[in-house]
Amino acid sequence: MAKHSLQTVIHLFIICILLLIPVSGHSELASSLNKYKDVNLSAERLKKIGRYHGLIEYFAGFTFFQPRHKVSPDFIRALILAESDANPRAISSKNARGLGQIIPSTGIEAGLELSKGTVDFRNVSRSRLSALSEADLFDPEVNILLTCYLIAKYNYKFNGHLALVLSAWNAGENIKELKQGQYAPYQETHELIGKVNGYYLCLLQQQKTRLAYSR
Repeated sequence: MAKHSLQTVIHLFIICILLLIPVSGHSELASSLNKYKDVNLSAERLKKIGRYHGLIEYFAGFTFFQPRHKVSPDFIRALILAESDANPRAISSKNARGLGQIIPSTGIEAGLELSKGTVDFRNVSRSRLSALSEADLFDPEVNILLTCYLIAKYNYKFNGHLALVLSAWNAGENIKELKQGQYAPYQETHELIGKVNGYYLCLLQQQKTRLAYSR
């Protein structure tokens, strides 16, 4: 993603996805996108994610892979709402854990990668990152840091193609479809893409409305 930040690319989320997907999968993904395109987040759900406002803003502020390229805080909020409904103790049937629903093996590997860097993160030391346990994924600080880092990693690896970024997040970055430049062919992945897109657009609209009223 040489010319656009992640936030800029996500503004074009639906358009980009529809241009990138093969015809055979178009209707399946389009159905999930349409299902959530007009979603409205309740005050209760906004309150849930609001508890982590400071942490999301802080960790989303780092440029993990490219100078001046940061993940969008609202995209991280949308992903967390879609994955766990902002429940830090959530566990999936596949043992994904915490706010971003991170698989332990993926989280431990990401922690090791971060521990070898030069950045010192507030309240999450490099020594802790180098020896993460499954239980650490329930800590919002650790989970949000890993979520921001992994989304930045997949965005860099897949050149800002959000259908591929979320496929890597949901199904693993090494599945054969991604190696062929295609998104994951799983309904679970399509649902996640649809949810994240819908929630993200809703958050953007609410932000736009707040700015308009503040003038």
